[in-house]
Amino acid sequence: MKVLDKIALVLFSSIILIVSVLLCFMIFGWIHLDVVTIYMKDLLNDQTACNITLGILVVLILFAVKGIFFSTESNRDKDKSMDNGILIQNENGKLLISRDTIQNIVSGVVKGFQNTQDVTSRVVLTSDNHINIDVTLFVTQDAIIKDLSSELQQKIKGVIKQSIDVDVQEVNIKVKNVAPKEIVEG
Repeated sequence: MKVLDKIALVLFSSIILIVSVLLCFMIFGWIHLDVVTIYMKDLLNDQTACNITLGILVVLILFAVKGIFFSTESNRDKDKSMDNGILIQNENGKLLISRDTIQNIVSGVVKGFQNTQDVTSRVVLTSDNHINIDVTLFVTQDAIIKDLSSELQQKIKGVIKQSIDVDVQEVNIKVKNVAPKEIVEG
């Protein structure tokens, strides 16, 4: 909760408490309506007190409008958590798997293949907890790119499904370059 929200909540709660207590006192007959009317007339006849009261009422109206129409946890805040990772919920609680974790899993899978080098990945999370993965990598000269990419796509989808039980919709592979063959000095 933001500081402004806390202040507004405390302020409104205090005002509601005071008004409720005064109304209860009036219902029980402990405070007469005539006394309240006299204080209200005195307040309205004094120009300075009237201006201060008007200023306070305007601030309270603004707090009320903010509280009614601009709640603290909006859909945008929930979508921000989707930007950070995948939220998985079960009967025991919630689990947030970060985007970085998914990228590290992808990098680990790609580095397990012999003909790949310098891998980078980008994870795109959809609102229905699906993943699209873009992998950019260098391959060695002796790599068969078509077969390698097909195996990478299947392996990445399988490992992600097994690790975090989330479906990967797409694994898009971009071969950025072919790495030159290393010369072994002998």
